[in-house]
Amino acid sequence: MKRTVIKIDEDLCNGCGLCVKGCHEGALQLIDGKAVMVSDLYCDGLGACIGECPVGAIEFEEREAEPYNETLVMERLVPKGEHVVTAHLKHLADHRQTDFLNEGITYLKKNNININLDSIMQTKENYPDEHEGGCPGSRAMSFTRVQNNRANGEDVASELQQWPVQLHLLSPRAPYLSQADLLLAADCTAFSIGNFHGKYLRGKRLAIACPKLDADKEEYIEKLTSMIDDSKINTLTVMIMEVPCCGGLLQIAQTALQKASRKIPIKLIVVSLQGEILKEDRV
Repeated sequence: MKRTVIKIDEDLCNGCGLCVKGCHEGALQLIDGKAVMVSDLYCDGLGACIGECPVGAIEFEEREAEPYNETLVMERLVPKGEHVVTAHLKHLADHRQTDFLNEGITYLKKNNININLDSIMQTKENYPDEHEGGCPGSRAMSFTRVQNNRANGEDVASELQQWPVQLHLLSPRAPYLSQADLLLAADCTAFSIGNFHGKYLRGKRLAIACPKLDADKEEYIEKLTSMIDDSKINTLTVMIMEVPCCGGLLQIAQTALQKASRKIPIKLIVVSLQGEILKEDRV
């Protein structure tokens, strides 16, 4: 079957092992100082490990792969202890993987393995059953909005100061980038945040990208490195959605900063699917 799994760039991997700790399914191991995926069967494709990699060596790819097998994952995790199994099931509940979560709980009951599932079941009850596997960033959801009367239907002025905005099309040495404050935003953020222009784009130059769908991550790293060194941008704000795949955009920015000769501050803003700011920190 064709599905989304993770891909590790062996040349970029520095063997830190953070992704191994971040994988709740035990799909990754360090072999000869490099992170390696043991089997497609253990990769749920949610990409929790992507946000753990400090050098941007992990990304999504869609290819022919064996289907994820929750039973095999449970067989691997149960001997490691209750805290490992609980973390795995909580991971599934947080990402609304209802079918896999139910399969894991069934495995525990069938094998008479007693684990405190109270916090996991509470998380599960917060979401309706969804028979949709795969990446949470691709799951269909609908939101009920509270009517916003502040704008009164009037046009709001754009704060965009340059064109183009897509990172593939941007010249890293464009005059408008010289000593600018740059907002590197995931494609979906502006459509989620109601006051994106007025609060977050004002006074900044803009570059947009999608770490999951865009090709040639290395080109993005090279462009951002040039913006830091050649255009001497002052600050870099990275705005991403809360879904796991979006974490790749921060990794791209951090890798560019590591390669650059200049050091500038990076600010991370994480946006919920309904446009709330979940995190706003210096990194």
